[in-house]
Amino acid sequence: MLDRAVEYIKSKITEAPEIAVILGSGLGGLADRIENPVYVDYSEIDGFPVSTAPGHKGRFVFGRINGKNIVCMQGRFHFYEGYTMEQIVLPVRVMKKLGAKTLIVTNASGGINKDFRAGDIMLITDHINLMGTNPLIGKNNDSLGVRFPDMSFAYTPSLQTLAVETAAELGTELKKGVYLGLAGPSYETPAEIRAFRILGADAVGMSTVPEIIAASHMKMNILAFSLISNMAAGILPQPLTEEEVLEAGARKGAEMQKLIYTVIGEI
Repeated sequence: MLDRAVEYIKSKITEAPEIAVILGSGLGGLADRIENPVYVDYSEIDGFPVSTAPGHKGRFVFGRINGKNIVCMQGRFHFYEGYTMEQIVLPVRVMKKLGAKTLIVTNASGGINKDFRAGDIMLITDHINLMGTNPLIGKNNDSLGVRFPDMSFAYTPSLQTLAVETAAELGTELKKGVYLGLAGPSYETPAEIRAFRILGADAVGMSTVPEIIAASHMKMNILAFSLISNMAAGILPQPLTEEEVLEAGARKGAEMQKLIYTVIGEI
């Protein structure tokens, strides 16, 4: 499947991407800034998964942003959609095989850190995997990476430094924190959020962790951001809704896109 997808996409593009970007809920607008875009819908790739999550268009976009050849995923796959871990990380492996050496990941997440507010942008410095599984389970593909990959520096320190410096230059407030990944699709209970805070998590969501593990396995350089779209269960006296996630993406997405656009030019 991996080889077939790579060969099909190569027939559609003329230049290999240097940088891969995964656009999370409500953050797909960055792809609109791509010069000379080439669109490849997931549905046209034989056997490829199709994104069903709200706010996800379900396609690759190839082209140039700020002087760099990139590929954007407008729509990712989630465990809660019923996909296997292998399907979820397939696009990351495809983008790496196409030539991308750097992966930039974005997501919308719930804030656990009480110093955060809805609309904050968080630089992910590390993660906690509580999804109950791992995309590397099963026979290892030695052509992708080693059997037991080290995760100590999954989030590339030099790229984190670049993000912090770029945010300061743009006047963008950038939080830092640990992202905790869960399977979903139900939102967390207040008791779970209290437990996650004790574990050291600053934000919680239902994506990103599988893609990071797969990218780290392949020795990609990784940079990741969370848009704090809402405060997690029990912090505010109100229920959590899908609509507020998309609304936060619309409201703060442009600021996050400008940050990523500028970072891409410096990589």
